[in-house]
Amino acid sequence: MDEKVKEIVSTLLVIIVTLSIYFGLKVVLHTSSPLVVVVSGSMEPVFYRGDIVVLKGVRPEEVKVGDVVVYKSPIARYPIIHRVRKIEVVNINGRNELCFVTWGDHNPVPDIYPTPYGILDCVPADAIEAKALLVIPKIGIISIKVRELFGGG
Repeated sequence: MDEKVKEIVSTLLVIIVTLSIYFGLKVVLHTSSPLVVVVSGSMEPVFYRGDIVVLKGVRPEEVKVGDVVVYKSPIARYPIIHRVRKIEVVNINGRNELCFVTWGDHNPVPDIYPTPYGILDCVPADAIEAKALLVIPKIGIISIKVRELFGGG
């Protein structure tokens, strides 16, 4: 086999295996985003910028104080990964719902969460996407550098 063909086949195999692992993780870990790159220092010294965190999908009732969760905020560009400090039940638009008081280990104050009904000082259950399982140090820095290079930082 020609060297060029071998190189193309090898590259395709690496891509196929990588995608298979990623999609397999989505199924096994019950989340649409099984990996997240840490983009800020808000969780230092637990997670550092450039770390990759492996996530597991979780129902809000399964979240406990001390868990590190990922949620989407309407005011943030990327998903936020912070620790749950307290769990409350709040009234949102006439319904009692679980709400999670979160903040980064390196942050001095809790997160806020804007809703159409006002600003909450906790994250509503429907915003929680997953919780952290383990961290893979620094390999996500490549992703951050590429985003910065192309203006997506």
